[in-house]
Amino acid sequence: MKESTYKTYDDLPLFLNAAMVAQVLGVSPASSYELMHEKDFPTLRVGSRMVVPKEKFIEWVEQHTKGGDDS
Repeated sequence: MKESTYKTYDDLPLFLNAAMVAQVLGVSPASSYELMHEKDFPTLRVGSRMVVPKEKFIEWVEQHTKGGDDS
């Protein structure tokens, strides 16, 4: 697994592209690109470009980890 260069959510830019998502999650760029095509992932399309708003990304991570477990 790749180590993220981002140490806190505050370090992230307002919008993340596929390369940044990959870096933060420690996955390959191809995996992050696939994730950005998932229906429940908070991708914003701007023309042909896909980005993820920082706040929505944080919410998604919390929902998909034990920190956001509602069961």
